[in-house]
Amino acid sequence: MRDLLQTILSGGRVSLGFPGSHYLSAMRRAAALVFSSLATKRSPSSRNLSRLLHGSPSLPQSPRLISSQRWPSRALQTVPDAAFPLPSHRRRRPNDLADLKKIFEAASTTDEILSGFPALEASLDPGDKRLGLACLEVGLHLDFIESEDHEKILTFGLRALRILDVDGGTSMSVVWALYLAGTASYNLKRFNDSLGFLNRANRILNTLESEGIDDEFDVRPVSHAVQMRLANTKTAMGKREEALVNLRRCLDLKALEIHKVQLGQNSVEVAHDRRLLEVIYTGLEEHDKAMEQNQLSQKIMKSCGVGGSDLLNAEIDAAKIHIALGKYDEAINTLKGVVEQTDCESETRALVFVSMAKALCNQNKFPDAKRCLEISCGIFEKKESVSPGKVVEAYVEISSLYESMNDFETAICLLKRSFAMLEKIPQEQHVEGHVLAYIGWLLFLTGKVAQGILCLESAAERMKESFGPKHFGVGYIYNNLGAAYMEMDRPQSAAQMFALAKDIMDVSLGPHHADTIETCQSLANAYKTMGSYALALEFQQQVVDAWRSHGSSAKDELEEAAKHLEELKKKAFGSLTEEVIQEALSLASRNDSVPSKDGQH
Repeated sequence: MRDLLQTILSGGRVSLGFPGSHYLSAMRRAAALVFSSLATKRSPSSRNLSRLLHGSPSLPQSPRLISSQRWPSRALQTVPDAAFPLPSHRRRRPNDLADLKKIFEAASTTDEILSGFPALEASLDPGDKRLGLACLEVGLHLDFIESEDHEKILTFGLRALRILDVDGGTSMSVVWALYLAGTASYNLKRFNDSLGFLNRANRILNTLESEGIDDEFDVRPVSHAVQMRLANTKTAMGKREEALVNLRRCLDLKALEIHKVQLGQNSVEVAHDRRLLEVIYTGLEEHDKAMEQNQLSQKIMKSCGVGGSDLLNAEIDAAKIHIALGKYDEAINTLKGVVEQTDCESETRALVFVSMAKALCNQNKFPDAKRCLEISCGIFEKKESVSPGKVVEAYVEISSLYESMNDFETAICLLKRSFAMLEKIPQEQHVEGHVLAYIGWLLFLTGKVAQGILCLESAAERMKESFGPKHFGVGYIYNNLGAAYMEMDRPQSAAQMFALAKDIMDVSLGPHHADTIETCQSLANAYKTMGSYALALEFQQQVVDAWRSHGSSAKDELEEAAKHLEELKKKAFGSLTEEVIQEALSLASRNDSVPSKDGQH
């Protein structure tokens, strides 16, 4: 249950520590080059993109670390005004458009880009593809710098899509617009919208690959970015199995081999690719392979002289993989080395102590683990006003560790503190439901069932407001409410909650997901407690059928479910027999009290 709660509390996102941003930078460079192609009247069709992306002398021959790289070239070539006839009320002198484009291309800061865009916008028709590409560039830049104004990013993405997607064709510019809209929607927690945009981007990429465009233009880096975002979105929607398919697809793209050919075995880009593969293997829970990629990545970075946060983060991730593998001593030793490289009051240092506490918890060294958490909380307490969102996320993880040590009161205290912080952060309101759900669950565990129910009910409403009524997190909350009502000996209310949870999980997780099956089992138990054996049998049979579909991997679960089914049949048969007997006796008694016709004469 703790793992499920952590999935919900993290928004359901796959932990993808390395964003693969060097792939996205290639997308942004190509956007600028497509803009240039339009300016020189070259066809913007996808067939020209290979020459634009890889054949332009403006592209760097040796890509560098993104952290040390300024915004990629956004060169916009100038053309005579006659090439773009404008309505008379908007036509400018021939050099005006060229000057505006020079200003726009020279912009390097976000303020300069945003202030230069309106002038360029005013010089172009609303449906001009150059305006669409300019919108795309601005949106991608805001995404690249990790702007928190996701609504603005979405606006630019949708506007670019409306302009560029005029004929419903398949082009890379449309793919980028869809990716941008999908990413912004994901960050706004509009997962259904995000999935729609990303699925269409994926379909276009598949078409481009099937048409053989990859002979001219390598779509794999872009496909990789789309697949990673699809994995995150599907995980956030509770579609874990589907997300794993997208992660597998990421492996099939073999981005590492691409860079090996182009840059050699020991380039920084290869190190980045290995980190990316590490993330994918971690998402697939293939931790041995993840560790192999991590170690190779660190080796390359050290040979290339890369240090600082990149190497430090790789070491921290290595410790986390050690924990996942159950190698707690190795994890602790690695983290001790990292601590020595961090500032005393840094967030990185605080997170290192959280990871160290996790390793110690798994070794049942609770006093040492609590000491690590105390140090971590001491640092985070000073960061509450500076980085409240990050602090809340850390407090939630720390609470889960206190819960694992059965220190529920401390866990609840931290969560309540987190909730108070969240109420002051409008952009983090979607997290309130997660935290309330966790508080409610812990109150239930500590016997404060009535208080827990109030928190869970409030959490369900907040979750529905943020994520919609069919989000899998809402289903888990209803499931916990059902358990709470069963604890209060209110099986009818419990059955209602379990039924709501099952309806949601059937849609979001699928009827054969383990959590959906367990909810169905709880529903059968609730009806059994109520004496509604017909309904209990119906749902228990669903449980048996669902576990049977898992094959040999669920042998024990199937045997247990079948055992419950047979017990229910006996109870139902016994109850039916008793009812029949009582009815027969009642009828016989009434018949005896009525004089027969013969007796009346």
